[in-house]
Amino acid sequence: MDFSMLALVFVLGLAGPLLSWRAAWHVPVVLGELVAGIVFGRTGFGVLHPEDPMFAFLSDMGFALVMFVAGTHVPVRDPAVRAALGSGAVRAVAVGVFAAAAGFTVADWFGTGHGAMYSVLIASSSAALVLPIIDSSRLQGKSVLALTAQVAVADTACVVALPLVIDTGAAGQAALGALAVAVTAVALFFLLRYLERSGLRKRAHEESERREFALELRVSLAILFGIAALATRTHVSIMLAGFATGLAVAGVGEPRRVARQLFGITEGFLGPLFFVWLGARLNLRDFGAHPRLIALGVTLGLAAVLAHALMRLLGQPISLATLAAAQIGVPVAAVTVGTQLGVLVPGEASALMLGALVTIVAAAIGAGVAARRMSGGPETNGSAGRAPE
Repeated sequence: MDFSMLALVFVLGLAGPLLSWRAAWHVPVVLGELVAGIVFGRTGFGVLHPEDPMFAFLSDMGFALVMFVAGTHVPVRDPAVRAALGSGAVRAVAVGVFAAAAGFTVADWFGTGHGAMYSVLIASSSAALVLPIIDSSRLQGKSVLALTAQVAVADTACVVALPLVIDTGAAGQAALGALAVAVTAVALFFLLRYLERSGLRKRAHEESERREFALELRVSLAILFGIAALATRTHVSIMLAGFATGLAVAGVGEPRRVARQLFGITEGFLGPLFFVWLGARLNLRDFGAHPRLIALGVTLGLAAVLAHALMRLLGQPISLATLAAAQIGVPVAAVTVGTQLGVLVPGEASALMLGALVTIVAAAIGAGVAARRMSGGPETNGSAGRAPE
């Protein structure tokens, strides 16, 4: 990769904001970046070469940061969300039960043998996708708080479960690696909490801001990439490392200045690069050789929407249940990790992303319906809110 190719990647990355320009459509920025990568990658013109070592390494950095930001989006400190955790957790577990049955059924229909992975995908929700939609749609009320808790539980559980099910033959090794990453993340949480309560973090922040050291950003990146190194050494995806680090930071409360700095690096640099690279790596031409995989993608997406919509039986409004089905982080991780491990059948990666797209479309429709209903008579007992930045 040279500077001309790097410039092209970021020009293509502008497709994300352009496609998402109209807020009412609730189109995630990553969709445009993926489409641009597909057009200029293996599927399209073949200009981008995702196998380039530098391109791949930068994309791994982007993947770690994307999952880190996703972890910080989980509202673990919001007391209103914690109060709604009971009902949210019950719904997340119920969705998981339906997802398990649906996942193995779909795997049996299409003969892929990936029932466990499909179950996790169908059960997943994306806090990094759902929470911004809640904010932009101005959704409020007890039902929205329960939805937020449900999404937080599902997102965390599915990110942890994915490495264990994506390659069942190495599940034991993955479990040990995941345990090592989890223990490190917990230790990080207690360290950060000590620094916060002792005032050391605040004093360092003030000195760094006065002298423009960007000290907290440097430390944050060092910690993130250090845990990512531990993950790779223990044969666990950096997906878990990034997400666990983000959860630890969210548990203490991320300083706004650091949040803005990380947002700039992730959303302005390494995040777009990762999603363009991922799009370039997908080969939709496999659909021509295996057209049944189009049906697989649509079926996975519809199964996820249906599993979440069934929460209407537990009293959840159907529009919010549909919104809860939105997924992006776990499918992206499944594609990235599954491709690296070589466990996906030809065209399956594209099918997984197609399934995610189906859930995003359904979630956008559900959010629109919920916003229109609440504008006529919104609940006032609380708001969703995000984890502190």
